[in-house]
Amino acid sequence: MDEVSEVVRIDGGVVVGHDGSKCAQEALLWAGRLARRADIDLHVVRAWSMTTAPQPSTWEPGYVPPLADWEKAVLDELTAHVAAAGLDPAVRVHCHVVHRSPVQAMLGAAEGANLLVVGARGKGGFAGLLLGSVSDQLVHHAPCPVTVIRSGHGGREFTDAQGEPVVAAG
Repeated sequence: MDEVSEVVRIDGGVVVGHDGSKCAQEALLWAGRLARRADIDLHVVRAWSMTTAPQPSTWEPGYVPPLADWEKAVLDELTAHVAAAGLDPAVRVHCHVVHRSPVQAMLGAAEGANLLVVGARGKGGFAGLLLGSVSDQLVHHAPCPVTVIRSGHGGREFTDAQGEPVVAAG
């Protein structure tokens, strides 16, 4: 059986979590602009399980594909989301898929990151909450600074006149 990634090691750069939600896509755009401006790598991380993964192309009734096929389907979907974001071609983007819970995957990736960026809310939970459970856990436990992007805001509160992310010195 092929091994699937259960951890991702990052050595600097911006890590952005992506679960396929609108808020995650906005976080990706914000993180992409920051990575371009700072000339640092952008690492897009998606945690997955068989229940959250898209159906692999090898799936058929009565046959459960190997985990490597599920991982490929997740990576293909993540790559499509990144392409749809239309990031500046100068941004060095790395896509990672991790077969773990979202909190565990993001905390592991954040260990070597300069910044962790996540959307305020993902696909699950209660729509009325301002902060989802994963974002809440990451804000409290991440080993690096965290920026949370609220859907519909795109980080406007922290951008300059050209819409570029502003990072306070300090």
